[in-house]
Amino acid sequence: MTAEERDPGLQPERTRLAWRRTTLSCTVAAVLAVRQTLHGGATKAAVIALSLSALAWLGFLWVANRRVQSMGGARPQPMAAAAAITAAACTVALAVFAAAMLV
Repeated sequence: MTAEERDPGLQPERTRLAWRRTTLSCTVAAVLAVRQTLHGGATKAAVIALSLSALAWLGFLWVANRRVQSMGGARPQPMAAAAAITAAACTVALAVFAAAMLV
């Protein structure tokens, strides 16, 4: 079987679903950050952490949306290194900002 005849099966669909789940998890983290800020009192540090969390969330949504759209073809291209680094950085940033809001 040659590379052109390869049937990708359900791998692209599983990858799209994984990106959707991860996006949902990041959205829940962002919503919990808003809740924590409003419930705990809107201090200056909490508002800054919330703003940075929202920026990281938007960055992750942008990367995830581009990746899901690129998975639409029968033979999706590999993810670019810059997109992977951006997604990882946004995820780590969300975790750091969430920890900052709890302190």
